[in-house]
Amino acid sequence: MFTSPNVLLWRGLLAVALGAVSVAWPGITINAFVILFAVYAFMTAATDSARAFAGDRVGPVIGRLLLAGLSLAGGVVALAWPGITALALTIWIAAWALTTGAMEIALAFQRDETAGERTLYFLTGAVSLVFAFSLFVRPDIGAVSLATVFGLFSLVYGVSAIFASFEERRRRHAASQHEPVRA
Repeated sequence: MFTSPNVLLWRGLLAVALGAVSVAWPGITINAFVILFAVYAFMTAATDSARAFAGDRVGPVIGRLLLAGLSLAGGVVALAWPGITALALTIWIAAWALTTGAMEIALAFQRDETAGERTLYFLTGAVSLVFAFSLFVRPDIGAVSLATVFGLFSLVYGVSAIFASFEERRRRHAASQHEPVRA
């Protein structure tokens, strides 16, 4: 499986930075999530509205306008009731962590991975599953707690991605040492 060590490194560094900010300023982090969601919903409403009139048939126009209306309503709800939005985002993040955790544990059992990579995938996946489980069991833990837990999760995930980057670089260097010289 081809994984760029640079991509892993940048992904890890960004996750560590996100984790540090989330732990240091959890209130700002959750407000940022809610605002980003609202902006995304408004952008989706605008693009769906534009696409509604780009076609020449009535069916897609009505459907896209309905989608645009739902997206617009979602953005308004996010800004008007940030607490409910934070709870919905908590459940969404729990589903994301469950999915990524399961995938990373599955990656731990690939044939071409080293023992160290398998361990990193398994540990990262296990942390994701614990994170998801805690959010599903107690979605009412509050946005500040979620931001802090998310920050800690991001720190662990980021560090593991950085180590995976170094391992991939080491493996590529070792493989290049064993390649025959071509004339």
